[in-house]
Amino acid sequence: MASVSLIANRHQGQLIMVDMQEKLSSVMPEAISQVVRNCAVLLQAASLLDVPVVFTEQYPKGLGHTMPDLMVHLSNKTPVEKTAFSCCAEPTFNRRLFGDKPQVILMGMESHICVLQTALDLLKAGKQVLVVEDAVISRNPSNKENALNRLRQAGVLVVNAESVVFEWLGLAEGDAFKAISKLIR
Repeated sequence: MASVSLIANRHQGQLIMVDMQEKLSSVMPEAISQVVRNCAVLLQAASLLDVPVVFTEQYPKGLGHTMPDLMVHLSNKTPVEKTAFSCCAEPTFNRRLFGDKPQVILMGMESHICVLQTALDLLKAGKQVLVVEDAVISRNPSNKENALNRLRQAGVLVVNAESVVFEWLGLAEGDAFKAISKLIR
């Protein structure tokens, strides 16, 4: 793995949103609204700070497309469609990754399936992986907890959305700081 910061670094990182789709979200627990909010904050902060974003849709024909509340922050991007659980198994995903960016920040669903398998494959590929604990979800909360424990054991940094955006900022000044501060209120 390349030498990278132990904090989220906007110059070294890229943000990946995994399968935040309408039909899939309908079977998630009540916490989905907070996860969607945190994903939206991260997408907006990434846009403000020029952090590259890639997003995926698992079998959109059956599971629908990305949730409209998130799609509004991805207006000029198209999803990587996939049927494999790990995003890394999809050649289009690998072509969209920014190879010069050694740090990958993951959010999405489900924690114990697509997020987990993608994170482990990215580790194997030499990336530093951060999973945003309050921006991932599973139908069963114990599956999410198990996935986060496995990821920690594998060497993934488990972080939270607010830490990520303030680590990306680094300083409490400027227009980006003002805009991001409003997002997290």
